[in-house]
Amino acid sequence: MRCRFTFLLLLFLAPVSSSSSSSRPQWVLQRVPVVLAEQTEARSAPHFLSAARLDVSSSCDPECHKKAPRPSYWDLRRLLAYETLHADGQLTETAVGIYGYDPSPDTGPETSPDTGPAGSARSRVRRKRQIFGHDGRFSIAGQNHLLKFPFSVAVKLSTGCSGTLVGDRHVLTAAHCVHDGKNYVKGAQKLRVGFLKSKQRDTPASSNFTNHVEGGPARYGPPTDDKMKFQWIRAKRTHVPKGWIKGNANDIGMDYDYALLELKKPHKRRHMQLGVSPPAQRLPGRRVHFSGFDNDRPGKLVYRFCRAGEETSDLLYQHCDAQPGASGSGVYARMWDGRRRRWERKVIGVFSGHQWVERRGAAHEFNVAVRVTALKYAQICYWIKGNFVDCREG
Repeated sequence: MRCRFTFLLLLFLAPVSSSSSSSRPQWVLQRVPVVLAEQTEARSAPHFLSAARLDVSSSCDPECHKKAPRPSYWDLRRLLAYETLHADGQLTETAVGIYGYDPSPDTGPETSPDTGPAGSARSRVRRKRQIFGHDGRFSIAGQNHLLKFPFSVAVKLSTGCSGTLVGDRHVLTAAHCVHDGKNYVKGAQKLRVGFLKSKQRDTPASSNFTNHVEGGPARYGPPTDDKMKFQWIRAKRTHVPKGWIKGNANDIGMDYDYALLELKKPHKRRHMQLGVSPPAQRLPGRRVHFSGFDNDRPGKLVYRFCRAGEETSDLLYQHCDAQPGASGSGVYARMWDGRRRRWERKVIGVFSGHQWVERRGAAHEFNVAVRVTALKYAQICYWIKGNFVDCREG
């Protein structure tokens, strides 16, 4: 049995080739390490907060994260160990082993300070807003868009966050949507996931995007309660990395602000594939996208895209307009898949939320996403597939 396991590991860790003769931005297949569950133990009953805290703040800016010591192999094993909260209230902790890990950074050349968000010094601190200048968000209207890919992969959590379908039973979201770094939030034990569903047949619309900031009456308004509703499915398990639980939203622990939910029953929608986050300069137009349920537009799905700014090994900084409620949305990119000969959207990060820091007496603001690194890809894929063999390509 041990020989067979070793053979599978060697086969799994073999380099993956990529034919990239086209000038189109392409997904590059790469070797992904193995993150394997080794031992699971029961833990005492978890504590739940009286209210969910859905905001994240941090005193650590991009430069702070770049200067932080890179974790060692043993550090990574501790950070990627994880807790699992079960629907019956049971809590377990799982230790992991890491195989085939390449410690080289996941980012390309770093952007200069004057090209990213960190170079834009501001004298005013806006702690609540996550809108940068003109509001570039779009409310998605019309069932012919809301219920079709890629917008149909966006779901709402009963704790108030958003999430993204990444499997037949699995939803990727932010860790702080279920855990504040010390305790589980209220409602995490009886967590539900909401799918937008039509109450009645919708009239096809020639235009299904409504930007509320443009002004003027819209011919086709956003979905209303008499047309759309949420269908809820209970979560069976919730996985949270110890890197988030050991840390908190005020230090480097925000690098691990992601969680995976397993539903009690499968959904019937197309899900989005997971991908290892490429360097920002390789993204078409350096552009990222995500959709979620922003609190200031209740019951409506909100889509946005923007140019990615600075990045670290684990975080992507950008100025995508967003409001609370969008946290947990899957940040995705669209590039050419040379092997399948088609354009593919893949989730490359999880939107964590708004960050502001004081630097040299000035306030700096960012919206931050946690990047899906090769190690995180291996871990999340293992949570979804239940084995490492099916997690070879990132």
